[in-house]
Amino acid sequence: MDGTVLHEVTFRTALALPAVEETQPFGEQSVVHKVVGRMFVLATTLRGVPIVNLKCAPPHGAALVRDHAEISPGWHMDKRHWITLSPGDGLDETMVEDLVANSYDLVVAGLPRNRRPLDPAARRRAEGSDPAAREDLREVTEDRRSESVAGVQHRAGPLG
Repeated sequence: MDGTVLHEVTFRTALALPAVEETQPFGEQSVVHKVVGRMFVLATTLRGVPIVNLKCAPPHGAALVRDHAEISPGWHMDKRHWITLSPGDGLDETMVEDLVANSYDLVVAGLPRNRRPLDPAARRRAEGSDPAAREDLREVTEDRRSESVAGVQHRAGPLG
């Protein structure tokens, strides 16, 4: 997967999740996705190479770093709780989508219950075999996708 596709898949996946806002708190060169004000994705370029930082449980992150050349400890982040994805053949669209959703789930699970946009366990159940639950999740996602974020416009393509 090249860097352009890495950013595109990351942005598309993050923005499809409930209550996500896209911001640029570190300037125009970086895009941050937050849920209820808490960051779960940082997409930027490092020495001209597009990268994506994602929250990850320490044991899972260590295994990913060990097994994939394109995944390293989080650049400029807590190395135990964040990973960095770089372009390379070892990443595919499904893997990036799963890692973005996992990052979101970790942040949501850490929120007080009354601030969670959707309980991660309920989302996983909805993605399972119950068609009615999947439809409910799809409606929530579609409702949230149409919300605008004040002052931020999502641009097509990676950071520009």
